[in-house]
Amino acid sequence: MESSALQIDEWPDLKNARMLLGFSGWMDGGEVSTGTISYLVEALDAVPFGKILPEDFYIYNFPGSMEIASLFRPHAKIEDGLVREFEEPANTFYYAAEHNLVLFNGKEPNMRWKTYAECLFSVAQDLNVEEIYYIGSVGGLVPHTRDPVFWTSMTDEQLRDTLVSAGFGPTNYEGPSSFSTYLLTHAMERDLRMASCVTGIPSYVDGKNIKCIEAVTRKLAGILGLTLDFSGLEAETAQFLSDLNKVVKANSKLAERVSQLERFYDQEVGPKSEDEIRDWFDRQDLEID
Repeated sequence: MESSALQIDEWPDLKNARMLLGFSGWMDGGEVSTGTISYLVEALDAVPFGKILPEDFYIYNFPGSMEIASLFRPHAKIEDGLVREFEEPANTFYYAAEHNLVLFNGKEPNMRWKTYAECLFSVAQDLNVEEIYYIGSVGGLVPHTRDPVFWTSMTDEQLRDTLVSAGFGPTNYEGPSSFSTYLLTHAMERDLRMASCVTGIPSYVDGKNIKCIEAVTRKLAGILGLTLDFSGLEAETAQFLSDLNKVVKANSKLAERVSQLERFYDQEVGPKSEDEIRDWFDRQDLEID
């Protein structure tokens, strides 16, 4: 059943479509989740065709200190007494007809997960989407001087084989759930094929991590058969790494931390649990914090 929160301007004509999802919030470290979708929207000349209205899904008036409450408030811009901008969370659907691809960039909902998920699944059903891929990212013990690591969880064996062949390690995890895991659970109930593709990125790097966005985009291009011009991303990545290396070089403590992470990565590279990583550092008598 289609929710009143779902607003479609015009349904695109797609066949055997696939859907990519990106969310800000819980698993958008380095803006890799939303940044990857934004890049693909631009690179593929994707066209917006609908959105999920924000009113039902977000907490604006969170109790507590101003510092905490401010994290939940919409962003406003006022100049010379006049309100110039008032930005609520955006949840936008795009399509790239040439590639039979649906892209969604949104914000993980604070509440009413079932209704929000229904909006996503409703679009997938109406467009005959065959596969859904969620793009996520988390800060981890990965040095910026090495490739990021990739994990995946999925709804069926065939998807697992595809993603493992592409360099994603099967996830082993128990703990607080992301919205993507909620979607995976309910995708299985609907016989929808879905995978969560998560990237482990350097936790000590603040802001947008363009290197990891490039790495994820290359992975997706291979899986989806997309032909993309990466020259722009390559140039941005080179500048990003040049600037970051200068920061590391100027900070001896950070430089030693990066060196420790490099030693771990080179000896134990691959998807590891947090406990496995900490055990390795304990054996080397090294600090990770």
